[in-house]
Amino acid sequence: MPLYTTHLPQWKKDEVGKIKELSEQYKLTGLVDLHGIPAKQLQEMRRDLRGSAVLKMTRNTLIEHAFSQLGGDISEINSYIDGQSALIYTNENPFKLYKKLKETMTKMVAKPGDIAPEDISVSKGPTAFPPGPIVGQLQQAGIPAAIESGKVVIRENKTVVKAGEEISAKMADVLAKLDVRPIDVGLNLQIACYEGTFFEPKTLDIDENKYFNNVVLAAQQAFNLSVNAAYPTTTTAGAIIGKAVREARNLGVEAAVYEKDVVEMIIGRAQREMLALRAIVE
Repeated sequence: MPLYTTHLPQWKKDEVGKIKELSEQYKLTGLVDLHGIPAKQLQEMRRDLRGSAVLKMTRNTLIEHAFSQLGGDISEINSYIDGQSALIYTNENPFKLYKKLKETMTKMVAKPGDIAPEDISVSKGPTAFPPGPIVGQLQQAGIPAAIESGKVVIRENKTVVKAGEEISAKMADVLAKLDVRPIDVGLNLQIACYEGTFFEPKTLDIDENKYFNNVVLAAQQAFNLSVNAAYPTTTTAGAIIGKAVREARNLGVEAAVYEKDVVEMIIGRAQREMLALRAIVE
């Protein structure tokens, strides 16, 4: 046992042992960031995960000790520890876990110093505020506000904070009063180790509708390629034969080959050409 673990208090040794036990028990060991999650929301998230995942909150140093002892690939999780980390365990695949965690996200009002995750805008239109100091507060925050028909209105759509910018105390106060909730709060997955393979959030963040549409498009393109290349499969054989029949009939008509399957089409074409010629002559 490493020296730094030998001299740990018993409760810390127990914590390290529990982390190792859970990591060996479940197929997936993940690291999530708890930063900024209020206690009430955290309890709700834990309740939502019950039955599908286990959330283990402990000190970062104990997490590092546990994975250092485990060694192997899983020890690389230590390099992703940042901020207020916690461990999450499940037997589900990482894509299902990521989707589940996204569903636990809630929108919260911004606090001074928060970084805007995306452009923050306020919409044109009336507010719930009566005329008063709020007009000046909005204007000082760069929001075009005025009084119209006894109500405070925002005169135009306005982007007040760009993505990646820090939200000032004045802006946070105004956004809260307007009930603009720009901050996503939830269990942010930092890394997932599933059966020895590591998955980062950018890999797991899949637009399912877009992915499905791409699969459908690929299937359509493969079908068309098979038909046009006359490469028969159980799916495309009927379409290839149908295409060949249509092309053979068209060739028979163009070449005036008097076969029983095309003779009526040849006569019909001749009649149409005759009528067109008569219309020109007359």
